[in-house]
Amino acid sequence: MSKSRREFLTQSTLTLLASASALAQTPVTPPTPGAPPAFGTSPSVGPEVSPATFAEAEKLVQFPLTEKDRAQAAGNWRAAMAPLYERRTGPRKVAIPNTTAPYSLINSILPGQPTLPPKNQFLRTKSEAPLPTTDEAIAFAPVHQLSRWIESRQLTSTRLTNIYLKRIEQLNPKINCIITLTRDHALAQAKAADSEIAAGHYRGPLHGIPWGAKDLLDTANIATTYGAEPFQHRIPTADATVTERLNAAGAVLIAKLSLGALALNDVWFGGQTMNPWLLEEGSSGSSAGPGAATAAGLVAFAIGSETGGSIVSPSMRCGVTGLRPTYGRVPRTGAMTLCWSLDKLGPMARSVEDTMLVLNTITGPDGHDVACVPSKLDFDAQAPIKSLKVGYFPQWMKEAPATDVDRAALAAISTLGMTPVAVTLPDWPYDNLDLILFAEAAAAFEEITLNHQLDQLKAQVPDAWPNTFRQSRFLSAVDYVQADRLRRMVAIEMARIMSEVDLLLVPSLRDEILTITNFTGHPSLTLRAGFVEVSEARSDWAPDPAKPLPKFNPPRRVPHGVTLIGRLFDEGTIASAGLALERHFNVAHENPPGF
Repeated sequence: MSKSRREFLTQSTLTLLASASALAQTPVTPPTPGAPPAFGTSPSVGPEVSPATFAEAEKLVQFPLTEKDRAQAAGNWRAAMAPLYERRTGPRKVAIPNTTAPYSLINSILPGQPTLPPKNQFLRTKSEAPLPTTDEAIAFAPVHQLSRWIESRQLTSTRLTNIYLKRIEQLNPKINCIITLTRDHALAQAKAADSEIAAGHYRGPLHGIPWGAKDLLDTANIATTYGAEPFQHRIPTADATVTERLNAAGAVLIAKLSLGALALNDVWFGGQTMNPWLLEEGSSGSSAGPGAATAAGLVAFAIGSETGGSIVSPSMRCGVTGLRPTYGRVPRTGAMTLCWSLDKLGPMARSVEDTMLVLNTITGPDGHDVACVPSKLDFDAQAPIKSLKVGYFPQWMKEAPATDVDRAALAAISTLGMTPVAVTLPDWPYDNLDLILFAEAAAAFEEITLNHQLDQLKAQVPDAWPNTFRQSRFLSAVDYVQADRLRRMVAIEMARIMSEVDLLLVPSLRDEILTITNFTGHPSLTLRAGFVEVSEARSDWAPDPAKPLPKFNPPRRVPHGVTLIGRLFDEGTIASAGLALERHFNVAHENPPGF
């Protein structure tokens, strides 16, 4: 058995070439006319294997063989199975562009399910709040207020952009959330916005509003690094679709924001991004920069992404509002691929309505992302909520990670006139679905795994991507298919639950629901609902006894949020319920001390 995967690849290629050369010199016996092709009749290629090879491999796949089975499998392995590696080992090696999605597509809507909502509608709140007298108050104002001041010309985009640029200069060193500052680009966009608005050409609620992009969203001629050393100097030539749409709306790109390398946690090539509320801990990830920058008042809003919690978790940690749209609503063209069947782009802001203003701008197919489908968006900021049925899991609300804040939110459901409905899920091994994530992610970054560029990443602990990508080379394809079938079973269960209620209220970081809803594509809205006290810093990484986390005495006060899960493509309903909870708790306006 080869000592390393790299050695295996080298030997496979050489053996294939040698076999091809030998075949060219050996007379070929023509096949019998009418004889069909058969498995296991290819020329033998690849390294020699033995029954002992399979005995060791059994430990990885948990599939014991008898001695007879092992001998038979080893006997024809080089003829039957090794040719399947030819795509990457040669001689007919095929490079697959990262922009090529798998042929099998995920459709969040199951056969027979109704498609919601039935109509397009977008009705904002009316705001006549006066322009604050301080730059700090302006910086922390929500987008729906900033936009009214810009539209009425009480505030210019140039002034607002300079406010954020000054705050970035003063405060970013505390939290390390910016990879690339786009000062000149932002000031030019702001100047253009002011000229257009002065001339009577107001494009809409995002015109002149400064925003930050998670640095996996392509920006033409501006570095997009994925937070990872191998891509540190990558400069795309075209904008991502979401970038194009925000440009068309007149928004002002002020910074490319940090993400954990290759969209995992909060450590990137420039260090770790910290939580503005508690500088001794990371801001969580992978949308680390969008969460921290929005919470610290360095941008008006940000675009984050989620594959398995990367909007929800930093929104919780940093006390901002994060909207993870339905899978298939927002095109991901021009965004880094981690997992074709899971990746989602969504807004992170300081209020519920802000996230919907942004979603309204970036929603809809672009003709390039094959997973993005036509959909409608129905949002009315004044929509009644008293008829809504809100599902919840009783046991989850009684145990960690639920807190008194979660239980207060459940109590508020009844107070606000909505109806709480207890729901249940089967006790299944939902983490088994992560096999799909690991396999797709390892495929997305196959090249830098095989050429060992992964070794450049700062985080090399057991639970970081480098180790996961290497391990994933040894996953079973059969188990992958079975996980995909389990995914359908889970989607059917979620369809059952969502036929009984209008939305779910869940503890944001409950592992089961994070996993389930990311794999079924349901939208989620995470919003601040109160505060909790922590006596130890929190981390996305597995505990390391050699590096204990900071402890606090007395405990520190930090924001805590709840999450609403909506029906597929029904973001408007969770936004309506979210607005009601936001007004009820009235805690979203408090800012982190020192910012």
